[in-house]
Amino acid sequence: MTGKTARPCGSWVLPALLAINLALTAGCARNTATPRTWASNAGSPCYAKALPTVGEGGLAWGSTLDMARQKSMDNCIRYAGRSGGAPDTCQVVLAECRN
Repeated sequence: MTGKTARPCGSWVLPALLAINLALTAGCARNTATPRTWASNAGSPCYAKALPTVGEGGLAWGSTLDMARQKSMDNCIRYAGRSGGAPDTCQVVLAECRN
């Protein structure tokens, strides 16, 4: 005998765990790829976009033009603050309803 011990299951455990991890990760990535706002507001006829002078703005959909404007302003204030911009400079730059 050469002193080596047999490892009957050691060669497949690591690849199996990696495969499971990849499968779970792929499933989660697929679920987050679909934006919730597009899925839930696909039937809303009006949209608006608000932008700050510095930072990220916000686009929103709504059943009325006023609702879309308000949502986009709320999003602009939130995103501008997160991106180092100036939330108090947000303005609606585009607002339309599609036919």
